[in-house]
Amino acid sequence: MSTTEHTSAGLTERIVPRDLTRSADSALSRRIEQCKAEGRPALVGYLPAGYPTVEESAAAAVALGRNGADIIEIGIPYSDPVMDGPVIQAATTQALANGFRVEDAFTVVRAVAEQTDAVPVVMTYWNPVLQAGVDEFARRLKEAGGAGIITPDLIPDEASEWFAASEEHGLDRIFLVAPSTTRERMDMTVSAASGFVYAVSVMGVTGTRDQVSSAAEDVVARARGAGAERVCVGLGVSSREHVLEIGAYADGVIVGTALVRALGEGGPQAVGELAAHLAGRD
Repeated sequence: MSTTEHTSAGLTERIVPRDLTRSADSALSRRIEQCKAEGRPALVGYLPAGYPTVEESAAAAVALGRNGADIIEIGIPYSDPVMDGPVIQAATTQALANGFRVEDAFTVVRAVAEQTDAVPVVMTYWNPVLQAGVDEFARRLKEAGGAGIITPDLIPDEASEWFAASEEHGLDRIFLVAPSTTRERMDMTVSAASGFVYAVSVMGVTGTRDQVSSAAEDVVARARGAGAERVCVGLGVSSREHVLEIGAYADGVIVGTALVRALGEGGPQAVGELAAHLAGRD
């Protein structure tokens, strides 16, 4: 992420116009609010499109949605990731070697939208969106049934095209915050986001961990202090215990590496079994 900081409230308002602030009435926000009403955090699962094949990644995503995931992040493989750990890097490298194309991600999103009641979103570095054309990417995602995009390397002050396209096509903008996020940038990011704010709980790359970082709760509290209505925590979640621990203070719990590892070792069935465990259904 850019280290450039803008400390002026007036500048923040110019970057994030008032008519582009978050909406509480989207499929994504409604699902998280539904989970809150049920007294539990939303379970958010990540899988890369095209791994190990497009067909298997779609089947795995459907299994994830049918076994307890409320929101499914479909990752777009990228050749130069900045925050993916070794398990996800290996999976996306294989997908690219097998000929993955961006349009394959829309195929997986459509499978989730049509075959489960989970809410699908795309997680992608920004370059593939630029290559496809921001408005065109947004249009195709919406047509496939997608609800928004998580953009780990895009910051609000560089997202003017995305603001316009997301409003035009009714998609949520999911930006990331981290332990290193300053107060000024936290305010800016929360104002720009919709659906939920993605709170990174540890510094560094993704991967399962034995314990959830103690920084996670602080990041969530800071995001709420900046006005975030829904905050989901990711990086390091690998067990039902982690889900319960994070769910005590966050609105959603994001699981990635553990699911990708399950897919590689046991196929879509293993993904479904792990999802059921994480959701407390086993």
